[in-house]
Amino acid sequence: MFRTILFIAAFAALAACVLGQAPAQADASVEIYLAKDDGEGFAGEAATEFAPGDIPIHCIVKLGSPEPATVKMTLIAVKVTGVKAGMQVVSASFTTSDGQNEVYFQGRPHKQWVPGIYRADIMINEEKAGSVEFTVKGNAPAAGASNFVRPKPKQPTRKP
Repeated sequence: MFRTILFIAAFAALAACVLGQAPAQADASVEIYLAKDDGEGFAGEAATEFAPGDIPIHCIVKLGSPEPATVKMTLIAVKVTGVKAGMQVVSASFTTSDGQNEVYFQGRPHKQWVPGIYRADIMINEEKAGSVEFTVKGNAPAAGASNFVRPKPKQPTRKP
């Protein structure tokens, strides 16, 4: 089986930003980035490079408008051993409410991420808003260890 019926990382989870660099943007009104988990289930440090055990990976999409929108995240295997290049690994979508301008996706495999290069494509109301590539580096998990789970968007509930 595709050495890992790749992530469902939810991404609900993935997009990117290298520490010290500005997040990837489709235009000035949309901001997309990936982040490591802060250990409490929330997006922490922004990153474009992850380890197989970085679970979950968060994908944050900040919209330029508080108008309701349908945001879709599709995770693509770009160069992952045992997986056909361009294969869609997972897809998740979320429709915002009036006044809501951020969407949080989380991605997680059943066990560990398979090392390689991935891309998170973001669509807003069926139009491409941007893409972010990220890399998973480290030792590959044992065969069959990376069956992926369907992602679910998670909105933050952290209290100030």
